[in-house]
Amino acid sequence: MKLTPTTEKFILHWGEMGSRWGVNRTVAQIHALLYLAEKSLNAEQISETLGVARSNVSTSLKELQSWGLVKVIHRMGDRRDYFESQKDVWDIFFVISEERKRRELDPTLTLLRECVLEGEADKKTSPVVKERIQETLLFLEQITGWYEQIRKLDPKTLSRLMKLGSKIKNLLSN
Repeated sequence: MKLTPTTEKFILHWGEMGSRWGVNRTVAQIHALLYLAEKSLNAEQISETLGVARSNVSTSLKELQSWGLVKVIHRMGDRRDYFESQKDVWDIFFVISEERKRRELDPTLTLLRECVLEGEADKKTSPVVKERIQETLLFLEQITGWYEQIRKLDPKTLSRLMKLGSKIKNLLSN
């Protein structure tokens, strides 16, 4: 696959953003390539297109599959695995959001709940610290509750909601 300057720019930037979000740069670049690709690609094609070692591609593809961002496709008469990314940006957004929630927020919520419970019996921890832990827990519970509600909306409704922007603030101010 030959990359155009625009495609290359997108893939490189996606890799940079991935590294800022704590995702390996190559993993993010492979995801970007598969997202933009008009047809599924095998690992060798990905390796050649991005100039990345084949072993790195294999490891990256496994990670992308574990996130649910990439799936394996088989072609009749070809023993190689081909890969394709989800193409709908809302699907990608929710897959990433759900995985981050599962990997980051859920364990944090568990820890905060434990801290609140332990803090009730802990006489050495100051009331200020206990209050801040409780506030953090309540905030994250609100965020995850809001996320669960938003997650149930269809993309068309979500787009309309986002387009309302500051109009929601005005509606709530009345």
